[in-house]
Amino acid sequence: MADTKYIFVTGGVASSLGKGVISSSIGQLLQARGYKITIQKFDPYINVDPGTLNPQEHGECYVTIDGRETDLDLGHYERFTDIKTTRWNTFTTGRIYRDVIEKERRGDYMGKTVQVVPHITDEIKRNMLLVSKKEDLDFVITEIGGTVGDIEGLPYLEAIRQLKWELGKRAVCVHLTYVPYLSAAGELKTKPTQHSVKQLQSLGIQPEVLVLRAEHHLDTALMRKVASFCNVLPDCVMQSPDVPSIFELPIKMQEQGLDAAILRQVGMEVGPTPGMEEWRNFITRRNNATREINIGLVGKYDLKDAYKSLFESLTQSGVYHDSKVKCHFINSEKINDSNVAEMLAGMDGYVICPGFGQRGLEGKIAAAKYCRENNLITLGICLGLHVMAIEFARNVLGYQDANCSDIDPNTTHPVVDMMEELKALHNNGNIMRLGGYDCTLTAGSKVHAAYGTEKIVERHRHRYELNNAYIEDFKKAGLECTGFNPENNLVEVIEIPSLKWFIGVEFHPEYSSTVLHPSPIIMDFIKNVVAVKN
Repeated sequence: MADTKYIFVTGGVASSLGKGVISSSIGQLLQARGYKITIQKFDPYINVDPGTLNPQEHGECYVTIDGRETDLDLGHYERFTDIKTTRWNTFTTGRIYRDVIEKERRGDYMGKTVQVVPHITDEIKRNMLLVSKKEDLDFVITEIGGTVGDIEGLPYLEAIRQLKWELGKRAVCVHLTYVPYLSAAGELKTKPTQHSVKQLQSLGIQPEVLVLRAEHHLDTALMRKVASFCNVLPDCVMQSPDVPSIFELPIKMQEQGLDAAILRQVGMEVGPTPGMEEWRNFITRRNNATREINIGLVGKYDLKDAYKSLFESLTQSGVYHDSKVKCHFINSEKINDSNVAEMLAGMDGYVICPGFGQRGLEGKIAAAKYCRENNLITLGICLGLHVMAIEFARNVLGYQDANCSDIDPNTTHPVVDMMEELKALHNNGNIMRLGGYDCTLTAGSKVHAAYGTEKIVERHRHRYELNNAYIEDFKKAGLECTGFNPENNLVEVIEIPSLKWFIGVEFHPEYSSTVLHPSPIIMDFIKNVVAVKN
């Protein structure tokens, strides 16, 4: 779109201030005004994507509908705005440099010396603008990872400087910074913000809008002081306060006029403030929920961000059942047959979490056995489905060495195995099923009732599948396969009809769950947890 506007979101002083949530809030506010938006993330780390990063260190690896492994911030973008992100919404320094080096090897630069400026910055700029050429968009919001002053982030800021010059009023910079409170002095200090903005200015970028992150209320005098020292209009300085839920932030930002300030800066008419009734209704229901339900997350990553999308999808679905969902991590490495009852005690429902590798697997199998034998409401996701199948094969079918061929290559019962067409490719790279795949659900099954339709599309991130050679054995013993990929007949869903609610899914429903459109299967899981608790 010829007049697409570009909003660049940068951060200063400290990391983890919430650039992703601010970017998502801007997107939600502009959507409420009827504009078509997308949000993209540029991360300064050298990994080509987060697919090889440890979730314990970096948080979850989110997956887009077209199969790109990305930073968890893209999950925020989708949950807030209902957009579907793709590979064109996420870039890393590793991917940028890889693409430039590949061009150099092909001779695309005609013998020129390849340098950070202009070649790296030109590649960054090209990708910042490319998404608007693929869609008809009013706004592209671009978040830059890290903080101003990070050496690895300098090429991105130089690219923004150039684009702001080239695009004129079509480009604005929203800078998120921190105002600390010094308890010894009893004062809020604006100097870190001033230094952060001056550092940005020294790189040739003047931010048009400032968002000040603070744990204490900022009065008008302080906000005006920041505006004066940072060359920003007073009505373009906002504060991002602590809120009970991050989903209240768009309302807080709207009340301060963040969207209106951005529209004025790009020369667009502001118009009336939208009501955002659906969003406000969600927040009201969340705040008024009185029932408390406890969900045990059986996994190996003792970090909330490692299961970020799952945590959010559960808590959001709870809101629509007027319930406050409390998620409790249960470390599968510590679970065994002798202590499983104690480890799993006190929960109203259980999720056997996704993951990779052998660590904590036997504990998950013990948990699955306990949940099955005690008829507990249980959802298995990806590896969770594999665990359910392995446990059933061992303890119901009597296949004592049943396992995944990745974990035990010598098992005589590989109930979880790699697709034949992938085995030849396995040694040549990280081959996985990634992104959205079709699934046909069996009529009359619990999962069909949950989705209310026969055909669904859900996102995947795995290499191993349930071995179809065991489908009949499972069915005869009471475990049914109730979802299949129509293209290659791979099993997508298993369930035990005789139990209250015991379902495993090969896909990741949490990736497509949003605030206003929560995942049907996770909604049904919470519905059944609530029914049993009542």
